[in-house]
Amino acid sequence: MTETDIEIVLFDGFDELDAIGPYEVFANAADAGTPLAVRLVTRSETDMVTASHGLRLEPDGTLGQPDLLVVPGGGWATGGGVRAVVEDGSLPDAVETCHAEGTTIASVCTGGMVLAHAGLLAGRPATTHHVAVDDLEASAAEVIDERVVDDGDVLTAGGVTSGIDLALWLVEREFGADVADTVATEMAHERRGSVFEANDQRSRS
Repeated sequence: MTETDIEIVLFDGFDELDAIGPYEVFANAADAGTPLAVRLVTRSETDMVTASHGLRLEPDGTLGQPDLLVVPGGGWATGGGVRAVVEDGSLPDAVETCHAEGTTIASVCTGGMVLAHAGLLAGRPATTHHVAVDDLEASAAEVIDERVVDDGDVLTAGGVTSGIDLALWLVEREFGADVADTVATEMAHERRGSVFEANDQRSRS
């Protein structure tokens, strides 16, 4: 089986758990023998990224053309983080390019606003953190009140800890429920809420 390449894109002001929760899910899946590799990347080369609560991380490299790209949230309501990269425009542009070239795009929390400004959510079901729901709706997305929304090549998750459930769902979708259950058990995580699958317009617990 071909290895799945996953990248989680970081930027100053991102929310720590939005990125590290999914990273740990994917890393644990890889440790369990699943054919995937996960990296923490940035839009452009930098030695260090500072997250919203002060955690400093050294990225593994710069954004490439992964099979799956995860965009964390953080800072939408306070003017930093996501708000700053949306106003800058370079990250939404990079996300749009990745998607156009075949990358599946997933967001956690207010990272959904990066996807909205990349033009990926208009007319599509999506969710985000409650502080950004009105803005998401204004982007012409169809706001769904679920923890994880799966629209095939674009997935979104609600606030913060929902990123763990998003990553577990992606592991289940791509590699099977047994792998996802093994990872959830390893992390002592009880999966919460349901997944809205747009392809068949239903929620799955």
